Amino acid sequence: MSRILLFFLSLCLVALTAWSNTAVPASEHDKPIAAGALSGLYRDAGLNSPVVLIVPGSGPTDLNGNNSLGIESNVYMQMSAALAAYGISTVRVDKRGMFSSRAAGDPNAVTVDVYAQDYRDWVEIIRAETNQSCVYMLGHSEGALMVSAAAINNENVCGLILVSGAGRPLGDILREQLNANPANKPILKQAFTAIDSLERGEKVDTTKLNSALHPLFATQVQDFLISLISTDPAKVAAAADTDTLIVHGKNDIQTSTLDAQKLAVATGGQLVVIGGVNHILKEAPMNRVENIATYSNPDLPVSESVITAIREFIFR
Repeated sequence: MSRILLFFLSLCLVALTAWSNTAVPASEHDKPIAAGALSGLYRDAGLNSPVVLIVPGSGPTDLNGNNSLGIESNVYMQMSAALAAYGISTVRVDKRGMFSSRAAGDPNAVTVDVYAQDYRDWVEIIRAETNQSCVYMLGHSEGALMVSAAAINNENVCGLILVSGAGRPLGDILREQLNANPANKPILKQAFTAIDSLERGEKVDTTKLNSALHPLFATQVQDFLISLISTDPAKVAAAADTDTLIVHGKNDIQTSTLDAQKLAVATGGQLVVIGGVNHILKEAPMNRVENIATYSNPDLPVSESVITAIREFIFR
């Protein structure tokens, strides 16, 4: 199986039995903050500064934007520093059961609703800590769905910032991603059959699958996959019914500008598509190998155009 296939399948996981659970290093500018057993880092940009909750994407991704499956981007840490320079505070968090939030429970025993409640709890903690009346919620990749769900009927959310988010159900995106790589052709039939089963709410017997597909359909993550695959991100974002910014890189090879457009139509929100930027908000070419190489380059900065779009939305 090619490295590219391994890479994309890994992004769909909630957790792995062998993933690293080491503590995430904090900058001297960050202050630990907790919502019960959930943990994060607060970067204070000054008195009365607006606050953005940064929610990570899929898999065992930590609050800096890195994971043990080959991604070392530091994208959330960079975003936090860049926004602070413009007078915007941030709280970036670890997901339940992972890294500094490992005491919060089993990282695989989650659903969209469970995550949404976690981020509603974070909003209340941040409001109490900062004395702000409301909090902006920024979700990256899978996190865009989670903050959308958390914002439904939540008057304490100033607005949503959906970055590199999906605008279609997961099943559609998985089929597209798998189909995009010719190396996957031998396993497509099995993969599509498994996706069909999950969409019906039925679990998949992984012993009958090619071993290349075991990471994607790992038994321990199937309950979450069923929850995720049955959810339409555009409908959830529309139900949030709040001011929304959609930011998408034109060179994103995981989710497409079609996803961003669907989110914009559903929410009536502002759409910003940034040329030359990929899924992790770094400048990158469309070439798949070169694009993916940026995921393991923590020194490559987050695109200033992304930061500008967020800043202008908040201070509009």
